[in-house]
Amino acid sequence: MSSLFSLRPSTAAQHHRLSLSPPPPPSRLPLRPHKPVLRSRHRVKILALDAAQPFDYEARISDRLHKSTKLKIAVIGFGNFGQFLAKTLIRQGHTVLAHSRSDYSDAAANLGAAFFSDADDLCEEHPEVILLCTSIISTEKVLRSLPLQRLKRSTLFVDVLSVKEFPKSLFMQILPMDFDILCTHPMFGPESGKNGWSGLTFVYDKVRIGDEESRVLRCQRFLDIFAKEGCRMVEMSCAEHDRYAAGSQFITHTMGRVLEKLRLESTPVNTKGYETLLNLVENTASDSFDLYYGLFMYNKNAMEQLERLDLAFESLKKELFGHLHDVLRKQLFGKAEGLEVLEERPVLSKLPPNGAPLLPPPDSVGVQNS
Repeated sequence: MSSLFSLRPSTAAQHHRLSLSPPPPPSRLPLRPHKPVLRSRHRVKILALDAAQPFDYEARISDRLHKSTKLKIAVIGFGNFGQFLAKTLIRQGHTVLAHSRSDYSDAAANLGAAFFSDADDLCEEHPEVILLCTSIISTEKVLRSLPLQRLKRSTLFVDVLSVKEFPKSLFMQILPMDFDILCTHPMFGPESGKNGWSGLTFVYDKVRIGDEESRVLRCQRFLDIFAKEGCRMVEMSCAEHDRYAAGSQFITHTMGRVLEKLRLESTPVNTKGYETLLNLVENTASDSFDLYYGLFMYNKNAMEQLERLDLAFESLKKELFGHLHDVLRKQLFGKAEGLEVLEERPVLSKLPPNGAPLLPPPDSVGVQNS
């Protein structure tokens, strides 16, 4: 215990002495020569599109992508059908330029298209697609009047005529070899397509499309206009189209105009079939006679169909009157009035199918007797 008490004072005194002594000077580190800080020469690249951009980079990329999928289309012939197509073209975001003999500047402005009264001014805008919406009989004159030298080489020419071999021949004859050719036929119009194009037929033939990827894509983007609207896309040659169209479209227009001559009117007892005939008359009468004349004049198969139609009507009359008994006819019409016997005409006992050559008819066809 005594030893412990004897150590405390000395320890406390030592601690007191240490606390009163000045602290030792701090040790100084040896100075090193200053070295400049090297900065990387590589710039930091921002890869995330979500990063803040001074000029809205995302919007610029989106706008560039949008423009790359849209076309600048010149509609030549801005009448009823040209405006009908232009509405959908503009609604899908394509740029539409219009040219026509008549002044359709107001109609073009209402649709959102630019109207050019001078074809030279229009061609200097370098449209990617020239869309001919002229009548059949004026197509050659209009095509020859265009200043082709002002267009870009490889411009895509498209027609929408109801006949196909005729415009194909014109394009091949008049257009330079550098130009692309796409022959099409929307099998509908302003009346039948007023409620949309879904399910309606669109026929096309890629007559001459360049091998470059840009030209192939341009052609496909044009066809996509109709595919997006729900059209039934049918690819076939121009010759096939005219052969089928003569047996369908030309016959339809012919029957509609024949019935129009009868001045059919609605009645209080209309049947569904009769209403169908009235609708046929309405649809065909709304088209110009130039269209019907073009279907006949510029489709080599139309004359054959007209002859077949005439023979079919004569054959039907012969069959109908052939079933009447001579005595029954006298009882019905009387001896005084009688029934004038129709002059015998060559007829076919059985009509050949579409496209088959017409065979020479027999010399005479006897009237059936009981």
